[in-house]
Amino acid sequence: MADSSFDIVSEIDRQEADNALNQAAKEVSQRYDFRGTDASVAWSGEQILIIANTEDRALAVLDVLQSKMIKRGISLKSLDSGEPFESGKQVRIVTSLKEGIDKEVAKKIGKIVRDEGPKGAKTQIQGDEIRVSSKSRDDLQEVIALLRGKQDELDVALQFQNYR
Repeated sequence: MADSSFDIVSEIDRQEADNALNQAAKEVSQRYDFRGTDASVAWSGEQILIIANTEDRALAVLDVLQSKMIKRGISLKSLDSGEPFESGKQVRIVTSLKEGIDKEVAKKIGKIVRDEGPKGAKTQIQGDEIRVSSKSRDDLQEVIALLRGKQDELDVALQFQNYR
């Protein structure tokens, strides 16, 4: 019998991210505490640019964006927010979306599966995703449960795809 397998990936649904950003921009434009602060949140190429007149207001806009991302099912581990910096009379925060699993995290996931997972499970790094294979589907279920439990230690949001 052939091996069963699944892929571990870290992806973001761009449409959901865009919807969350649009909801955050609408809330920022309508909320009373943001009136007169020139606060805004918008795409700037592949990054999200948050602008306000004080650092506190910029952080409040970031908080609104984060809450909208959570409601849309996007993990905050996928957001990489920079420090607030002044640009003229404005304070800006540049936030980017992280996708893919880098080499160090992939090696860490492989080590977790080797050390704590079932003996029959094997991992293989394929670019920015990891394929886990085993003869037993129960072993694969065990690996998924193990990685969901260890997700706090890892610095990426994991999704499990192509379960065969």
